[in-house]
Amino acid sequence: MAQRIAFVLKGYPRLSETFIAQEIRALEQRGLDVAIVSLRHPTDRKVHPIHAEIRAPVRYLPEYLYREPMRVWRAWREVRRWPTYREARTQWLRDWRRDPTPNRGRRFGQAVVLAAELDPRITQLHAHFLHTPASVARYAAALRRLPWSCSAHAKDIWTTPEWEKREKLVSCQWLVTCTAVNHAHLAALAPAGRVLLAYHGFDPSRFPAPESRRVDPSRPAVLLSVGRAVAKKGYDDLIAALALLPRDRRWRFVHVGGGRLRPRLQRLARRLGVADRIEWRGAMAQDELLAVYRQADIFVLASKVAADGDRDGLPNVLMEAMSQGLPCIATRVSAIPELIQDGVSGLLVSPVDPRALARALEDLMADPTRQQTLGEAGASRVRAAFAMGEGIDRIARQFGIDRRAAAE
Repeated sequence: MAQRIAFVLKGYPRLSETFIAQEIRALEQRGLDVAIVSLRHPTDRKVHPIHAEIRAPVRYLPEYLYREPMRVWRAWREVRRWPTYREARTQWLRDWRRDPTPNRGRRFGQAVVLAAELDPRITQLHAHFLHTPASVARYAAALRRLPWSCSAHAKDIWTTPEWEKREKLVSCQWLVTCTAVNHAHLAALAPAGRVLLAYHGFDPSRFPAPESRRVDPSRPAVLLSVGRAVAKKGYDDLIAALALLPRDRRWRFVHVGGGRLRPRLQRLARRLGVADRIEWRGAMAQDELLAVYRQADIFVLASKVAADGDRDGLPNVLMEAMSQGLPCIATRVSAIPELIQDGVSGLLVSPVDPRALARALEDLMADPTRQQTLGEAGASRVRAAFAMGEGIDRIARQFGIDRRAAAE
């Protein structure tokens, strides 16, 4: 019987998680048999083209246990008779005493359903995100006596308590993370050799280099940012920076992305007198986004550490923008300096510093030659060092797939 790996995701499909979709598709192309298990149903109205290419079947667990009581009850009646149930339940109770939340209870219920309904061909569980998906995978793996592994990214690392990270790192077979900052943090908490580094990278086939890019100083500069309107993206700081630009500087700002903070940001833009220069386009699929990158002059991302510790890892949108020759301005947060070399392949400023961000924007808008130079250097860097192939190969090897053997 051929082996199959179950990928446990928080939600599927999601526009904001192209890095997960591109990984799954690339692993399928290398020969991995994947099944997707999602803790939530999709909420985005659009999907990326890559989602239509993924062959993996998708199973949705009960998002809230009370909505599917008979399904949960049948699974529990089955699983409670297994010899592994007592140990898994003890593990969950130990976690629940330290984190007595409805979320913790829901994760064990989802794990019971997953374990009861699991395809017998599944030989390993793999969670994307170290927080709730890893909890479900860990409990279900204990019930099924299966190995489990994990991909850790950003918020899941920095908002999970240290005791929980340590115990999951002992329990899992291996964990891969997508930045050197993440790797250093998690490796210090884990058994030796347990944590691996593999950059997500971008897919050059979906973001081919434009034929040419010319700066036209005769028209207003188009400033672009792509990201959800959430605290860690720093859009309040960016709007404050835009309001500090000289009044005679000609520009317009385009934001692409959803997010619950957008109404608040729109009110801030009106209060600061820049609302008439801002275009809010909402969420877009990847094929639509390519044209938007090519119409822009400068890409800007004002990431910061949110009050709850949430922060970006290495935003894919920066790699995508750089691949199109867009000069990028970003902040020195998390792994962004691993990608952008300040003054060489882009510009970096301190987070939560609208004045510094405004100066960088003004200086770059005033210098078309530098825009061209930084854009070309950024494109060269991202294509040379951050194409996704190497990272995918490393993950494939962890699943026992050799690219050369898969191609034969």
